[in-house]
Amino acid sequence: KRATTCTFSGSAGAASASKSKTSCATIVLSALAVPSGTTLDLTGLNKGTKVIFEGVTTFGYEQWSGPLVSVSGTDITVTQSGGAYLDGRGALWWDGKGGNGGKTKPKFFSAHDLISSTIENIYILNPPVQVFSIDSANGLAINNVTINGSAGDAGSLGHNTDGFDIGSSTNVTITGAKVYNQDDCVAINSGKDITFSGGICSGGHGLSVGSVGGRSDNVVNTVTFQNSQIKSSQNGVRIKTSSGDTGTVTGVTYSGITMSGITDYGIVVSQSYNGKAGHPTNGVSITKFILEKVTGTVESGATNIYIECG
Repeated sequence: KRATTCTFSGSAGAASASKSKTSCATIVLSALAVPSGTTLDLTGLNKGTKVIFEGVTTFGYEQWSGPLVSVSGTDITVTQSGGAYLDGRGALWWDGKGGNGGKTKPKFFSAHDLISSTIENIYILNPPVQVFSIDSANGLAINNVTINGSAGDAGSLGHNTDGFDIGSSTNVTITGAKVYNQDDCVAINSGKDITFSGGICSGGHGLSVGSVGGRSDNVVNTVTFQNSQIKSSQNGVRIKTSSGDTGTVTGVTYSGITMSGITDYGIVVSQSYNGKAGHPTNGVSITKFILEKVTGTVESGATNIYIECG
């Protein structure tokens, strides 16, 4: 019989939680200090497990690829108590290069193989690099999550701090997210029936589909971005596919999107994203693409709409 509630804290708490995770119906992580170079491993949780973060969760510094947190299971709930947050201490890694060189930086939160599950009310501060990696999920609701990497704007040191990267997943909803970062707010590389609504994206590269092509799964089907704001970002709405590759992007809708302070492109569709600008191909087809009530302003010198198709 599983214990009703187990509480883990301090520097030994992460290892203890990983070891005992299947013995607890509710896992409380209180002021956890995850040691450097290790993952808070909450994969393979029993059906119906609830995970609650309390206080400040910290992660030790080491150059490694991560992830800092990994969760999988069915009917899982991940949440936090009032005032809690996960501190990625990103400034220890930020060097302006992100995942393209310099220090090796850990990705933050692996949400792979989550079925009929919920991540809600989580606050993530200063991620070293990409935040949520969502893969092979089915029926995942992400509600009222805040990612605050705005400190990485200083000196342009934060880089590749994607909010939500989604692949090979079905029926994913992200509602009420607030993302302050330096890369895609959302990037959907593959998947079906994905909705992002009621969100705020600031400082990054906008709401993106792609890049699509060159992976094992190159199909995006039925994606909706709605009733969201994009502020002080490089791009507003963007579809990016790889030149010379194959795949399909169909049924993408942007509805009720307002943007301001866009520095490069308000709306951009590019079929030559993979470094082959000027040589687009239509091997990754784009069909049933709908823009409705997409409004706002771009900065002086920026481009309202840029289309580069094969």
